Amino acid sequence: MRAGLVFGEALSGLRRNASMVISVVLVTFVSLTFVGAAMLMQLQIGTMQSFWADRAQVQIYMCSSLSQVDTCANGVATQEQIDAVQAKLDSDSLAPLISDLQFDSAEQAYQDALELLGDEYDGILTADQIGAQFRVTLADPTKSAVISEAFGGSDGVEEVKNQLQYLEPLFSALTVATYVAVGIAGLMLIAAVLLISTTIRLSAYARRRELGIMRLVGASNRFIQTPFILEGVFAALIGSVLASIAVVAGVQFGVQDYLRSRITFVATWVDTADVLVVIPVLIGIGIVLAAFSAGFAIRRWLRA
Repeated sequence: MRAGLVFGEALSGLRRNASMVISVVLVTFVSLTFVGAAMLMQLQIGTMQSFWADRAQVQIYMCSSLSQVDTCANGVATQEQIDAVQAKLDSDSLAPLISDLQFDSAEQAYQDALELLGDEYDGILTADQIGAQFRVTLADPTKSAVISEAFGGSDGVEEVKNQLQYLEPLFSALTVATYVAVGIAGLMLIAAVLLISTTIRLSAYARRRELGIMRLVGASNRFIQTPFILEGVFAALIGSVLASIAVVAGVQFGVQDYLRSRITFVATWVDTADVLVVIPVLIGIGIVLAAFSAGFAIRRWLRA
């Protein structure tokens, strides 16, 4: 009976302040949708970095006949220079850092270029214009600078390139978008907290005569406060569920059905398993913030 009375009072408060409750639901929905989007974007960034880190290579380009850098002053890299690079890669200092090493001769690199550009370039390009190259896969991709320092400026080496550097602008853009989403979500959550507090104070004011009678007959503060806290929690819970549905729809239709088929260089996208991790967090944030703000508001009103 006591629990039924408490829930009855909470539902009564929701009916009396329907417009404010709808506002709380909408603000909570929007703010938690941004929170979910930010979390999924961070998961996507982490997934992409892990995927490409395992596959990205450091490429050591040997001099070709077209090279203009100082280390290529003598023209195409000689066999001795190529052997020197190979020996250095096989040395005790660098070999433990390397998980895989491939060497493409100038002729092999030339054939690869023709496959990429088409046979019409046969005769326009020559093998000495392409140059030989080493493709190094590191056991720890974060140590690519070691390869760059070891071979940068070496005779016969035109350039050392880390493939991950081409993806850094994409990762940076996604990180900035995550920060923007977090900032908007933070502002919306603050608005939700203030709106919940205002709703609870208005609800308490509308029932001030009933609350006065309850205090006179000896009702405890916890018994008086609980229906108001439940009002805020119910409204926030509805907003959290709506945000969860929006996140699921965004991943299913926006990521899986749209982006996956159009952006082919990203092999792994966030999926349902990631959403199932995010949803409990969204619901938990909504409930905790609502309970805290509603509890704080009603305690202050009762002390006034």
